[in-house]
Amino acid sequence: MSGGSVWTGAAVAAVTAGYALFSRRLSSTPVSAPMVFTAFGVAIGPVGLDILDLGHDTGPVMTLIEAALALLLFTDAMTVRQRALRASGFLPLRLLVIGLPLSIAAGALLAWPLFPGLTLWEFALLGAVLAPTDAALGKTASSSPRVPALVRQGLNVESGLNDGLALPFFLMFLAAIPGTLASEEGADGVFWRALVLSTAVGLAFGWAGGWLLTHARARNWVTGEWQQVVVLAVAFCAYSVATGVDGSGFIATWMGGFAFGAALRAGKPATEAPAEKRPADLAEYVGGLLGTLSFLVFGAVLLGPVLEHLNWRIILYAVLSLTVVRMLPVALALLGTGMRAPTLAYVGWFGPRGLASVVFGLLIVEDHVPGIELLGQVIAVTIGLSILLHGMSAPYFANLYGNWYDTAKTTIPDLREAQDTTKDAATPHTGSRRLR
Repeated sequence: MSGGSVWTGAAVAAVTAGYALFSRRLSSTPVSAPMVFTAFGVAIGPVGLDILDLGHDTGPVMTLIEAALALLLFTDAMTVRQRALRASGFLPLRLLVIGLPLSIAAGALLAWPLFPGLTLWEFALLGAVLAPTDAALGKTASSSPRVPALVRQGLNVESGLNDGLALPFFLMFLAAIPGTLASEEGADGVFWRALVLSTAVGLAFGWAGGWLLTHARARNWVTGEWQQVVVLAVAFCAYSVATGVDGSGFIATWMGGFAFGAALRAGKPATEAPAEKRPADLAEYVGGLLGTLSFLVFGAVLLGPVLEHLNWRIILYAVLSLTVVRMLPVALALLGTGMRAPTLAYVGWFGPRGLASVVFGLLIVEDHVPGIELLGQVIAVTIGLSILLHGMSAPYFANLYGNWYDTAKTTIPDLREAQDTTKDAATPHTGSRRLR
């Protein structure tokens, strides 16, 4: 191990331990883990102490962030239940089916007048990178008991699924840009390998792994601790096989999570694991930790260098991306649902850009996309601004919205936001283990 890598490892371990020691105290403040780790990443990156550089540490860095996204895609898909989707009904479905494509399109259209040097497919790629949301960045907004269960659940389900839904758009737009590795295979090749073949691999490994675990549990062959290891093994097996056949490991893990969860729920084990030893717990904790460390990489590699080259176009795009590009599609997606204006504003604002956008951005850097310098700057500033603004505003706006809801449910008959949800659906596991 080189001297630089030793110091990088020591610095990362120190900040991780430091945050862990004060995590309970910080959990009651607007200061989130992504804020702390991003700021530390800027400090140890090229514009700071210069002990973490993607050019010197490409292999370990990309392995870490890809593992983080793969695990979170698997566990998010694994723990989404049909009951949760039925109970929250129109909200996450409309946000995913209508809001997500509109957000991608709006992000691309907004980039057109602001960044005339980019191509059509680079506009589209930028929109796809910044479309997924990450509820972990404003955790209070989607977990506060003062927020109606319908809204909490809708934001959680949307956040857990939209990164996987954005993946095909990301891959197809990347393949359409000349000079990228994906473009060498062509759009047809990407479609069959990254989408069709990867989906088949994920479903096969996910279902087989879930079926085997169900039968092992029914016969009492497996301990609670090793059940959790099985989830990790299946997720990485699906990722590795899909990558080995030149497919998309991320799509394989996402689809594998659906199949794994469905197989577990279809089986009838003799004894249920205690709540504290759910099979997904270990994978969620590991994925959450790796995801948090990815913000450190983001701060060092993407955000830090950009801070020296800011201009008004990049800042304006970032602000509009977090507001208009998110809020307008949300408002259009929820037309006719009966949701009140405060709810539309709340759901529209809390669309923070997080881990999926970080990973997509770093993959663009690694793939040497032609407009990478400008794309990287825009992506970095948007995510950085989101980490700060959504993290800081979550407690305040959750309380403000809760005050409105408490009044509205007593004065407005048949308030749509007060719709009952089942206990299981109201507290979905999607993203619940991510570190704050």
